[in-house]
Amino acid sequence: MNLIVAVDNKWAIGNKNQLLVSIPSDKRNFRLLTENQVVIMGRKTLESLPNGMPLENRVNIVLTKNLDYTKKGIIPAHSLEDVFTILQKYNDRQCYVIGGASIYQQFLPFCDTAYVTKIEYSYVADRFAPNLDKEKNWILEGSSEEETYYDLEYYFLKYRNTSVLEY
Repeated sequence: MNLIVAVDNKWAIGNKNQLLVSIPSDKRNFRLLTENQVVIMGRKTLESLPNGMPLENRVNIVLTKNLDYTKKGIIPAHSLEDVFTILQKYNDRQCYVIGGASIYQQFLPFCDTAYVTKIEYSYVADRFAPNLDKEKNWILEGSSEEETYYDLEYYFLKYRNTSVLEY
């Protein structure tokens, strides 16, 4: 299982249910990694997507406490166990945890790889991803050269979990 996220210097990911910034090459990287794969997200993340619609060309699993929640193009799940049961049907595909904050926290122990776009800036934010630099089982495995988007500097980082829980 993989985690994919864009974070600022404080590992912030959003403010008021919106992304902090939209960087075209980050979006392209996200699409290249997740297209034709499985994505896991929370209901608020789904509703923050354009028109509140699931991502095209992906299996969209949405974790929600609302037992009546349905939307065209999603597979609702109501617990971690539900998600893991659903994933058994898609074991030929990669799985990416795409947010939000509580979803990252819940699935972190089960992820073996994290793809992080690290933005060298500090935004006003109310949602944060786990800081993998401070997580004892996570190591930085690779980094791109510095990239820029206008005056923003950012890096594509790859982290590896040395102690993955089986699901």
